[in-house]
Amino acid sequence: MTMLDEHHGEGARDGDGRGGAVRSGPVEAYDMAGPDPVPLEQPAAAAPRTAGSKAANLARAARAGLPVLPGFVIPHAAATHRGTDGAVLRRAWHELSDDGTLPLVVRSSSPQEDTEESSLAGQFASVLDVRGWAAFGTAVRTVLDSAGRPDGSTAPMAVLVQPMLTARVGGVLFGADPVAGRTDRLLVSAVRSGPDSLVSGEQAGTDHWLSRSGRLLRTEQPETGVPRADSEPLLTRAQLLRLARLARRARRVFGGPQDIEFGFDGDGRLWLLQSRPITAMAVRPTRGARLLGPGPVAETLPEQLAPLEEDLWVAPMARGLAAALDIGGTAPRRLLRTVPVVTTVGGRAAADLRLLGAVPPRHRWLALLNPAPGARRLGSAWRVGRLGAALPGLATDLVADVDSRLARTPAPSTLDSPALAAELRWTRAVLVSLHAQEALTGALLPAPRDKNHSTAAGTALTALSGARARGVPEERIIATHPVVLTLTAPSVRGRRRLPAGTPDTGTAVRGQGRARVQQQSETAGPGPQTGRGPAHERALSVSGRPAAYLPAAPALPPRESLRLRIRWVQELQVRLVLETARRLGLDAGRLALLRWKELTEVLDGAPLPGDLAERMPAPESPPLPDAFRLAEGTVVAERGSGDGRGRGAGGRGVSGGRAVGTVWDGTGPRPSEAVLVVRTLDPALAPLLPGLTGLVAQTGSPLSHLAVLAREFGLPAVVGAGDALRRFPPGSRLTVDGTTGDVRVGNAPVPVEDAP
Repeated sequence: MTMLDEHHGEGARDGDGRGGAVRSGPVEAYDMAGPDPVPLEQPAAAAPRTAGSKAANLARAARAGLPVLPGFVIPHAAATHRGTDGAVLRRAWHELSDDGTLPLVVRSSSPQEDTEESSLAGQFASVLDVRGWAAFGTAVRTVLDSAGRPDGSTAPMAVLVQPMLTARVGGVLFGADPVAGRTDRLLVSAVRSGPDSLVSGEQAGTDHWLSRSGRLLRTEQPETGVPRADSEPLLTRAQLLRLARLARRARRVFGGPQDIEFGFDGDGRLWLLQSRPITAMAVRPTRGARLLGPGPVAETLPEQLAPLEEDLWVAPMARGLAAALDIGGTAPRRLLRTVPVVTTVGGRAAADLRLLGAVPPRHRWLALLNPAPGARRLGSAWRVGRLGAALPGLATDLVADVDSRLARTPAPSTLDSPALAAELRWTRAVLVSLHAQEALTGALLPAPRDKNHSTAAGTALTALSGARARGVPEERIIATHPVVLTLTAPSVRGRRRLPAGTPDTGTAVRGQGRARVQQQSETAGPGPQTGRGPAHERALSVSGRPAAYLPAAPALPPRESLRLRIRWVQELQVRLVLETARRLGLDAGRLALLRWKELTEVLDGAPLPGDLAERMPAPESPPLPDAFRLAEGTVVAERGSGDGRGRGAGGRGVSGGRAVGTVWDGTGPRPSEAVLVVRTLDPALAPLLPGLTGLVAQTGSPLSHLAVLAREFGLPAVVGAGDALRRFPPGSRLTVDGTTGDVRVGNAPVPVEDAP
């Protein structure tokens, strides 16, 4: 007798009672009287309330002509009435087991499992290979005892009894692809012998993707690392067609795609062992959902943003890029007015990759035949032609205007509230212009031919190296060399951190001439300079006092000059917001929970929102995939991010979603945002799933019980992550993508500190 329950243990074999006449009398391990056991072919067996969902579904399938093994169910009302004569039950057992000579399967059948809302897969006990009358009583008792729930309640429980099938091949058949969210596909996972080792997570199956008509689309062997002893496929083409037909018939019987456990016996007959609704389908982007990605904007805004930071930096960027795309005629104006070029997902900036031309059109030949893009470009050709010649001068004028305004801006502490509001409104407006011109110069102006041309980042690295070499304190470097701001991301909430280490001024800065870099490092000094230099050498007074000039710095190309001014304006915004928070007596992180409109209203004299104290910062969100779409607010990575089949750098995604958290092995105190990392998807782990952030297993199947439960909980889960227990020790940080199967080690979040 083998028991499959929440502990996934094994019972004992008992050969007692294999022969002899049927005897009445009490059973030592279990006594029962009341309503008679109900054969599956009788209508009463199809009542979920008394027979439980598992038995009721099999009874419905049997009455519809599907291949179901014979059996009977001990109804819930009978199963709870114990201690008297069990002659009726023994007679049923005798007939089904041929007086104990045939092994039986004793399974749970609760009205709470196998429903459309929840499968409770693997949560109650099933006992296999039950031989003998005494072992049968023990098995029934085991099933009934498994009705206890982790919350202390007891589920109503009937008991399903059937012959044990000696299967040559068994597995799970899904009438839809729950991992990809596709209802036009079937997913079959098969193993040798019965499906029990597959659904328990002990063994990974060979997966087959079929069309609804049964056409084989692809096959994947389990990555066990052990070569197969034979090359014979587990399932033949004819058997796959029979499974597809079974899935279609079950869909008609139950009114929707089913999660089916099946087995082929030694004679090749197909048997339906269990059928239940698919309870959790991965969300799938709607047709035409935008393709997004952080790539084009991650350099400027790489971190997760608070609501106010989104309004300060993402909104102007989106407006500026939309203006540039409109001038260039690369996108319809109507689309640019209704669809933001840049948006945020989980507080992280992402751009529309097709609008920005970062990916090719969906249908290249149709794009060639579409006259609209050409007409737009023709209409804008005269603007672009004139603009290309004027852009360098326009960029120089804009840079000069920004530098002049920054130099005239008093220290934020000296501004009254209306002046603070006016300065903030100017910064948002000028960021739109800066982003628009930066995009246009990048698209329309030729790249500098000089390999040693200066970049803002290169100039900043050189200045940082020189300042550190001269012993300038870290907290003074930006005040004396504001170009170094290029190396930092804007943040209202956190302390600014300069790159660690000191780069080699002769070799570390790509694009800077060695001699020029060395000369700049040697001549740069912290004191103020006199005379008029290039635009980016002018004073930046956002710190409340004039900053030093950056002497002898090479002139930057127009696009690099604009990028530097974007960062300087963002820094002015940070200083203005921090001053506002100081006056209001608020922590900077709390003020960052406001939206832009709320902040301006407060500066204009309105009170703070009444719910500000209750607002909570958003939890840490994982970095966005390189390319993704949104489905019901959920990030769905493009399949190309892994290998096109949901198999990424970590393993295989079996439950969609993305999360970042701390590794936990299931023992000891559970950390916040716990990612459970285990060897296999043992059903005994099911009570741990609520409250988890992610799930990673070294082995397992997308159709195992625990994978089904993970999808029901909306828990990102990955299986097949090789050597996960060693690679991801408890306490380390992980980013888990349940769509692509990607598992990456990430650093723990840095505590937020107020800026000085």
